[in-house]
Amino acid sequence: MTALIERAETVRRFNRFYTHQIGALQEHLLKAEFSLTEARILFELGASDGLKSADLCQMLGLDAGYVSRVIGGFEKQGLIGKTRSASDARASQIQLTASGRSVLASLEQAAREEVVAMLQGLPESQQEQLTQAMKRIQALLGDRDPSYLLRDPKPGDMGIVVQQQAQLYTREYGWNSQFEALVAEIVAKYLREFDPSCERCWIAEKDGKVIGSVFVVKHDQTTAQLRMLYVDASARGMGIGNRLLDESLRFAHDAGYTRMMLWTTSVLGDARKLYQKAGFQLVDEEQVHSFGKDLVSQTWARDL
Repeated sequence: MTALIERAETVRRFNRFYTHQIGALQEHLLKAEFSLTEARILFELGASDGLKSADLCQMLGLDAGYVSRVIGGFEKQGLIGKTRSASDARASQIQLTASGRSVLASLEQAAREEVVAMLQGLPESQQEQLTQAMKRIQALLGDRDPSYLLRDPKPGDMGIVVQQQAQLYTREYGWNSQFEALVAEIVAKYLREFDPSCERCWIAEKDGKVIGSVFVVKHDQTTAQLRMLYVDASARGMGIGNRLLDESLRFAHDAGYTRMMLWTTSVLGDARKLYQKAGFQLVDEEQVHSFGKDLVSQTWARDL
């Protein structure tokens, strides 16, 4: 619970910081004839056709009386028009007029210029880091874009794979540097001895970031070995693990293998469920002390 409270305080600190940043960016709106709330109402009307006052109250968490006064002011200025709602004769749908859209366009341009000015104060690499971090926050809080791609590894990817796996298993399971050493050895062996006729690696990428990976390597003439199936915490729930496993099984079959095996530990419950769903069966297990922990080592296999 202490860790959760600390994370909550981190979120609150970020919220206070970001609220200040946004306030500083939007101060220019106060110099115009519209308050920030009035500008937000204009933005929402521009984004959606046919909103009603009740819709604006719900979307923006505003008092009905306040919204009514703002809408009345907009109507007097010729910024909006009203039509009777087809679904509710007691309500009116609100649309921006040509004048309203012109005013909104000028507000959007001013806001865009303020953000561009902020970004220009950062090196390009930090601009990219900032926007990628914002996309990740958006995804983690529910606005998830499911698009991603699977590709062959590029120079530099293998170092990222080692880093991500070492950080993940240290953070979530408390494994020590022996695991990082093992992962580095697996990757180095793959790079040195790679045989494209019977071995393959896939990298999952989203928004320019490596979010998953898997390896198929030769165990013997008839058996392929699945190694280091990994999905980043930011990308879980998108079906990437299933996709990586399906691609591995298909490749192994097409490469002429008749069997696939893998090694894991009993603490990796989500991975074990994934393997069972794909038809793997437990063929061996033993108590071991590895990576600084007492673990149950498991070997799983299935026919292709």
